[in-house]
Amino acid sequence: MPKRSKKAKSSTLYGPLIMYQPVCDAIALILQPYAEVVLHHVESETISYIANNFSKRDVGEPSHLHEIDFKPDDRTIGPYEKVNFDGRRVKSVSAVIRGSDDRPVAVLCINIDVSHIQSAIQVLSAMSTVSIDEGKPAALFKEDWHERINEYVHGWTAKRKVPIGNLTRAQKQELVRELAEDGAFSGKHAAAYISKILQMGRATVYNYLRDLK
Repeated sequence: MPKRSKKAKSSTLYGPLIMYQPVCDAIALILQPYAEVVLHHVESETISYIANNFSKRDVGEPSHLHEIDFKPDDRTIGPYEKVNFDGRRVKSVSAVIRGSDDRPVAVLCINIDVSHIQSAIQVLSAMSTVSIDEGKPAALFKEDWHERINEYVHGWTAKRKVPIGNLTRAQKQELVRELAEDGAFSGKHAAAYISKILQMGRATVYNYLRDLK
């Protein structure tokens, strides 16, 4: 049996709102443990149901929905950011549930704990960043023409905002010319390497070089 999401001990679901209980549970379950789903009753301005309660609120407590200015065409509100009681950042979106007369009867709020994502981004950023002061070990990269060619081609394509696979024939000719002018072909087997990263045959690269003479 799949693990059920944590719910409030009791609920005060009003009339047709009870049909939204499995919807709240399903959303919380598929996104567990990072999603809390709260169902607010508009008329009583109270919390009717909570699935995977990590905000530590109680069913029946005030929802403060009077602070929300419902516009006639509102169906969703957000996404917007909130801060949980323990300081965690929460990304939220609210769905306005309307009755047959199109008046709001409930608000279903999905709260996603994004603090773990933020921490992961910080870790990945730290791991992928190299201090400018450290630079590259001179002894290691002094004769590494592969590295120099990679950086040159990457910088050339990034400046023009075009990936290598989308370079036109004219662009490849221009790139080969500029590489040649900067001495990129002086390394042994450099032509073969450049043809590989530019995704074209060595004969084509040699033809471009011959046209430059």
